Amino acid sequence: MRFRHRDGSVIHLSYCTNMHPAEDLEGILAQLHTYAGPVRRHLGWPVLGVGLWLPAPAARHLATDAQALDRLRKMLTAEGLEVVTLNGFPHRAFQAAVVKGAVYRPDWLEQERLDYTLDLARVLHQILPEDAREGSISTLPFGWRTRFPDGTAPADAAMLAVAAELKSLAGEYGRPVRLAVEPEPGCVVETMDEAVAAVGRLGVPEWIGLCADACHLATQFESLGPAGNIYKAQVSNALRVTGDDRSWLSDFAEPRFLHQIRQEDGSGEDDLGEDTLTSFDPDQEWRVHFHLPLNHTGRTTQPELKQTLKALAGGENPRTTHLDVETYTWDVLPGDTRPSSTQEIIKGIAGELDWTHQQLVELGLEPIR
Repeated sequence: MRFRHRDGSVIHLSYCTNMHPAEDLEGILAQLHTYAGPVRRHLGWPVLGVGLWLPAPAARHLATDAQALDRLRKMLTAEGLEVVTLNGFPHRAFQAAVVKGAVYRPDWLEQERLDYTLDLARVLHQILPEDAREGSISTLPFGWRTRFPDGTAPADAAMLAVAAELKSLAGEYGRPVRLAVEPEPGCVVETMDEAVAAVGRLGVPEWIGLCADACHLATQFESLGPAGNIYKAQVSNALRVTGDDRSWLSDFAEPRFLHQIRQEDGSGEDDLGEDTLTSFDPDQEWRVHFHLPLNHTGRTTQPELKQTLKALAGGENPRTTHLDVETYTWDVLPGDTRPSSTQEIIKGIAGELDWTHQQLVELGLEPIR
């Protein structure tokens, strides 16, 4: 879905496909047919944006095989889908039985990360809608903090190499695809301020900027500041923990994903476990990096998400034109909140997109298709 901002800009709204398991082209085509197309039809939208996640083997296949790329284009057209952004954070196997810290490897100290990112850029250039002005690729914030004891400088050369190739590709295809660094708790770059500093030091703002993830912002008790080129935002919801009884939190301790915890004074843990219930101050609010459906209220940071959307799209000019709904935890939600069928997942995704649509309209954006 596209929206017109009051300044005339076109805002693209999509949902991220990293919630669907797929490791090759056949899996990606199947998920678009099984989920994305039906979501679009459920909403009654003429076009649905998808923030594609392409695992590394599939990205290489598509970047080097014109017939494979043509199959992807045909599927997107057949299902009424468009792509302006890719999620380049997970390298592969993001829906494996156990992901945890593996999602941060390879990081920006490893050649595989550079190669993967450039494969994504080559693919995105060739599937962007003809009338789209630019594309974006989100990526991890350099890597997990223990891999960068002296800061992000050791990865600068790789980042600058990507910037040079992005510039070359823009010259070849006539429009830019930009890289968006996504701060996350526990990484060497955790906050937007840290990301502004790390990316700013590179000196290539026209090619490398920021991805603002609303769940990460809320988990860090952080608001979106005025600085930085935000090339993409992930519309996401964190878990809020308050009150005297916190025993229910153990229902969210699951084995697949890392769920970092922060409390109001800034202290934290790297993952949610049984010992979490006794490791924090029970008189302080806690936030957990657990992406919850956007339209769920109660124990979520939905109020903070609304403020983030307002900061991104409610001003005289938008901070970004790419908004990607990213709830990848449907299969690990606790109890009866977990969808039990494909149809329930489709309805869940559609509900999130409809909620976001309503928020953007309330901010004064005009749906255009």
